[in-house]
Amino acid sequence: MSSPSVHHPNYDALFTPSDEHRMLRELVADFARTEVGPQAEEFDRKEHLNIPLFRRLGALGLLGITVPEHMGGAGLDSVAAVIVHEELSRYDPGFCLAYLAHSMLFVNNFAQCANEEQRGRYLERVISGEWIGGMGMTEPSHGTDVMGMRTRADRKGDHYVLNGTKTYITNGPEGDIFQVYAKIDGKISAFVVEATTPGFRKSQHISKMGMRASSMSELIFEDCVVPAENLLGREGQGVEHMMRNLELERLTLAAMSVGIALRCVEIMVDYGEDRQAFGQSINNFGQIQRYISESYAATEAARCLVYNVARAVGPGIRNRIGSDAAKLFATPVGKQVADNAMQVMGGAGYCREYPVERLFRDAKLLEIGGGTIESHQKNLTKDLTRAMYRPA
Repeated sequence: MSSPSVHHPNYDALFTPSDEHRMLRELVADFARTEVGPQAEEFDRKEHLNIPLFRRLGALGLLGITVPEHMGGAGLDSVAAVIVHEELSRYDPGFCLAYLAHSMLFVNNFAQCANEEQRGRYLERVISGEWIGGMGMTEPSHGTDVMGMRTRADRKGDHYVLNGTKTYITNGPEGDIFQVYAKIDGKISAFVVEATTPGFRKSQHISKMGMRASSMSELIFEDCVVPAENLLGREGQGVEHMMRNLELERLTLAAMSVGIALRCVEIMVDYGEDRQAFGQSINNFGQIQRYISESYAATEAARCLVYNVARAVGPGIRNRIGSDAAKLFATPVGKQVADNAMQVMGGAGYCREYPVERLFRDAKLLEIGGGTIESHQKNLTKDLTRAMYRPA
């Protein structure tokens, strides 16, 4: 079942604004339906990433989707990134989360802040999928309070020595390379760190409620020796790198929630039409109609906001208000619509026979990862107050 829409040219153009975007959507939707969907339940149960399937994303040209063509990427925009995350999340949000950690948190971020020599060493490997990447920012005692991180880097001649721990790192167990944030003399800096670097190790896999098709672990640095040429940009420039990338991360996390909601609307409409009670389809009952109609309306509202903001996010365009608003509004929608679908389906929705049970578990993380909904409320209030009361 395809998603219903009003089929108005201006409406469709919001979600698929060009022929290039249309072809991308068709490519990813077909891949998600035929290859990602069939393996989703198995790898949710195994609780680790399907690495061969992940590398297929590289063959499809999706792992460097926002990287400029002259650097070896697809050279597409934030709308394209949103399309990919939406379509993959319809069938396996956990697999999509691994994609986001690699392509947004590492590849996109690294391509923007690395120099030519650094790109030459690593970009081809991560864009092809030969190497899997991730980002080390969150710490055991500092999540949203990024500025309070304790991991430090000390310069020692031609190298830095890193000490500290990062936690809840998506792609940690499988990752070959990470963009890691650490403080030099109290100021946050960014490094690219290979998994084989002396003094670097990973914890055991951290089990979690949802998004199980992507795995996570701690990254542990104990006198980890990182060559000085692996510093990204200048010392103390880490916050700039971090904030520039967080807007796209939040937008694509919001798109994941939209993908979950779209799938759940499809499932509940189909199930409600087929399910008979008291001699008729349960879609004829007012209680069911409320779940379906409100779910569709909320999904459409979230989808419109996410795509509208995506048009105003890019390497040279800062839009924290838009990206925070999109994630604040959209991420609860996926969870609520999955909950509604489960209620429509009753006991069937609670069982693993249908994907709603998994989608419901997966959806919750989106209210936490990439910034909690409370952090977006804080950011929006601060930014709106500043905008309204800025001196003329």
